[in-house]
Amino acid sequence: MSLKKSVLAAVALSIAFTGVVSAESLTNALAKAYTNNPAMAAALISVKLASEDIVLRKSGKRPQVNLSATTQYSWADLGGTHTDSGSTSLNLQYNQRLFDGLKTDAQVDQARAYVDAATQGLRNTEQNVLLSAATAYMDVVRDTNLASLRADNVKFLRAQVSSAKNRLNIGEGTKIDVAQAEARLAQAVAAYKSSINSLRASQASYVRWMGVKPSGLNSNFKFGKILPRSLSEALVSAKANHPAIQTAVAQVEAAKYGTDAAMRAFGPTLDLIGSICAVDCGGGPSARGTSGSIRLTLSVPIYQGGSLGASARKANLAQINAEVDALGTVAQVEESVISAWSGLQSSIALIESANASVRSSQIALDGVIEERNVGQRTTLDVLNARAELTSSNEALYTAQRNKIVAAFSLVSAAGKLDAASLQLPVSIKSADGYRTRVEDIWAELRE
Repeated sequence: MSLKKSVLAAVALSIAFTGVVSAESLTNALAKAYTNNPAMAAALISVKLASEDIVLRKSGKRPQVNLSATTQYSWADLGGTHTDSGSTSLNLQYNQRLFDGLKTDAQVDQARAYVDAATQGLRNTEQNVLLSAATAYMDVVRDTNLASLRADNVKFLRAQVSSAKNRLNIGEGTKIDVAQAEARLAQAVAAYKSSINSLRASQASYVRWMGVKPSGLNSNFKFGKILPRSLSEALVSAKANHPAIQTAVAQVEAAKYGTDAAMRAFGPTLDLIGSICAVDCGGGPSARGTSGSIRLTLSVPIYQGGSLGASARKANLAQINAEVDALGTVAQVEESVISAWSGLQSSIALIESANASVRSSQIALDGVIEERNVGQRTTLDVLNARAELTSSNEALYTAQRNKIVAAFSLVSAAGKLDAASLQLPVSIKSADGYRTRVEDIWAELRE
């Protein structure tokens, strides 16, 4: 690509992504990520899957009814005598566990705790998706600004090469001035091409999270009251609200119920068993009619090959492991809060510094150009001043991006990065209605 075409391409990119076309606000982009990202759909399905386990556990103390039909025919030829017979029976069996030492109750509570964990997992996925989407959005904004900045730098250095050649032609410059300008121009072109590649990668990430191509982005976003005002406030909010911590708490509860269920397996079980037979219940044509029976069966485990003890020990170890994991999760969340808070404060300071540097670098460049025009400065001085200005602008764009991302990271670490808190224009994804609907379903339905 020629230098002129490179500059034109940069201008086109700048127009396409700085708002001349229809703008895509960060709020709308986050709404698209929340609605379209498959990770959200997968997490929602996980909650529904966990909800079905409640029904499966409850079935342990619900009736089981089976209908069976049997027909048979037999014959014999013995000693010249032929005999045959046939029968048909219809049987209805009923089986219900009346008591199992409250093992099933513990398993139901465990399943509910796992649903709570899956629900918090959905919230955690929501936070991760929104944070990744905000990061992708700001990456496109930064890389668009950098591409436009470097395109302008290429145009400036082209002008400096032309100016150096003109001064050489009239005897006011040197070949060294031309060579230095051309070298800086070559570096600027390489930097510009690198920024274009970075922008393309950012755009691909944007499409991954939002599901659409970026258009007219800007960095304006109001956090309102969800952004913690102090580190202590963020830490308190994280401990109370962060879904990773709430997931760990739910998993500890599930492990406790798992231990209870394993210990209650040592107790007796009481089953109610009934059956009704119709048609040939007596074994022949002369015994046609119906018969039935009902019985209670009490079973007490004496020795099960060590399986009950192993199950109890395993459940206890799983509970301890869940408690240890919960402590690690709390520490990890606290670390992320402190890191995000520090990153935000650093970005704010860097923006102030970069703004001051941009202002002073622009003044310095203008002055050096004037001095060069009257012979008091060299082309190298102009090139160095321009490089300082470009570096300052690049630092400013990067700091502005980092500030927004750090703010989103802080809100996420505090456990408040969700569609409701951000007031996104979306329908909130929840499996609460599904859980309520299926938990007390008794009927066997093929859906």
